Amino acid sequence: MKKIIIILGILATGFFTSCEEFDGDFLEAPAQSTLDESVIFSSPDLTKSAIDGIVEPMGQTNSYRGRFIPFYGFNTDSEYNYSSDEDGSSQGALMIYDATPSNSQMNTQNNAWAQMYAGIERANICIRGLRTYGNPEPGTVLGQYLGEALTLRAIYYADLMKAWGDVQYRFEPIVAETVFIPKTDREVIYKKIIEDLGEAATLVAWPNETAQTTTTERINKAFVKSFRARLALVASGFQQYPDGIRRANDPALSVANMYTLALNEANDVINSGTASLNPSFETFWRNYNEEVLAAGNESLWEIPFADGRGRVLFSFAVRHRGVDQHTGQPRGGIAGPLPTVFYDFDEADTRRDVTCVPYQWGNPIEGIAQQELVGLNTWYFGKYRYEWMNRYVTSTNDDGVNKIYMRYAEVLLIAAESANELQGPGAAAPYLKEIRMRAFPSELHPEKVDAYVNALGSQQAMLDAIIEEYNYEFTGEMIRKQNLIRWNLLGTNLDEAKAKMFNLKNRTGEYSDVPTTLYFKYEEDGETLDIYGLNRDEDENPGPEFSAVDWTMLEDDTINSLYKPGVNPDDRQFWPIWQVFIDASNGQLVNDYGY
Repeated sequence: MKKIIIILGILATGFFTSCEEFDGDFLEAPAQSTLDESVIFSSPDLTKSAIDGIVEPMGQTNSYRGRFIPFYGFNTDSEYNYSSDEDGSSQGALMIYDATPSNSQMNTQNNAWAQMYAGIERANICIRGLRTYGNPEPGTVLGQYLGEALTLRAIYYADLMKAWGDVQYRFEPIVAETVFIPKTDREVIYKKIIEDLGEAATLVAWPNETAQTTTTERINKAFVKSFRARLALVASGFQQYPDGIRRANDPALSVANMYTLALNEANDVINSGTASLNPSFETFWRNYNEEVLAAGNESLWEIPFADGRGRVLFSFAVRHRGVDQHTGQPRGGIAGPLPTVFYDFDEADTRRDVTCVPYQWGNPIEGIAQQELVGLNTWYFGKYRYEWMNRYVTSTNDDGVNKIYMRYAEVLLIAAESANELQGPGAAAPYLKEIRMRAFPSELHPEKVDAYVNALGSQQAMLDAIIEEYNYEFTGEMIRKQNLIRWNLLGTNLDEAKAKMFNLKNRTGEYSDVPTTLYFKYEEDGETLDIYGLNRDEDENPGPEFSAVDWTMLEDDTINSLYKPGVNPDDRQFWPIWQVFIDASNGQLVNDYGY
């Protein structure tokens, strides 16, 4: 049964008590366990409860559930949060690169920063206990659990550094002497978690190899190696440091070393045969919304939420204005793709109409809603749809759908990028072709796959194509911001995105042939739109059975709110540490990057 498992019984009241207390100093020296670690970590069942407890902080209200997942990753050259153009919005400030340490959405004791460190503390206790009492060898259940603990700790650290840059180094359970510590150079932490993931890969099983690795809610070797490959590219990439934007100084994190590691790990996963692309992009996303959790397919690992917990669709689904035939939760639509994204897709690309949705579900009449066009300035992420779920959401606040943390398509693009850097475009071509073969109908493969990829004759041309392919494949999954940062393209691409939106508004340049009027009617089911005019050059009126709607609304204020005017996004690649944690750090924590 799908669930986010919470530490139960004796573990909840004793073993992890200190991790759940956030009064005063937030991270206090742990209390004496009510059940000896030698008992817990020599028992597979008790250990499993402890390992599951590492994930529990992700589901807390102001953690991943209600803050980190909805807010991190905006705005980019493909993704836009609709609070961005709300004057004075504390949410909007997070998206437009104008956050302050006192941001009212984030500056709370139980925020994601604290919850991530709570998860890290739980992982540290599990890792210590398993190493001391568990004999966690490869091929054993306790070995699997040690690998899971190492990986979950690495996930928390990766997300901390993604959002805040340099953070505190805590790889042992807290004692009185380590309650107050300063930040550590992130290069040290990247090296540590990349090393930990190398160990974890020797301990956890491949998908479906054991009873512990049959679902996407548990850690498996394919995910560990893929995640390690992702982190290798991030650690060696560009990012903002206190002394400026640069690559890592540590020779161990050089491009040559890290791209070699990434290519090796990606190829291990590819050659294992334990993960693969779903043949249909749409079917993959339908399966996701239907909560198909079987391991060994495209989704490598998902943050697990219970049916009544988690806000992925609540935040990002195609908007539903009321309780209707598809959902009891009138939500979704806090963000969507930039209006240019739809028109940047090749019209034959099957990912386009899954990714970009121009309609919402309107106010229902007697419980039945229709799709209705919104406007050129408002698109939704079609990867998340209540109408594709198998169950009817009744909660007013949560939908319970998991958050995909990584999927196999990214492994192919990591391999392509790494191979291009190390060996040239010819070595990268097969990986990029595999991605595009899924995207286009088979009859178009000679043109859209083979000819397109074969024409990429230089490393730069191949890299540019890979950067664009990430956009087509992953818009709406909020991995774009970190990738733009590591490619040193954040500010450049945001400025380009603004210029492109002005071109779309004015129907100039690359958007001169985009129609200014759409025509629509309803299909026989009475709720599904039949739209004409979305494709370029569809200008003629298709007939009297269609109604016309203006398709020009795109305001300057919306375009300019991609980031705050006068702010350089490259000076704000990271959020500030929130003031509540600065104040409670006994002078150890400070903000960099001009905050």
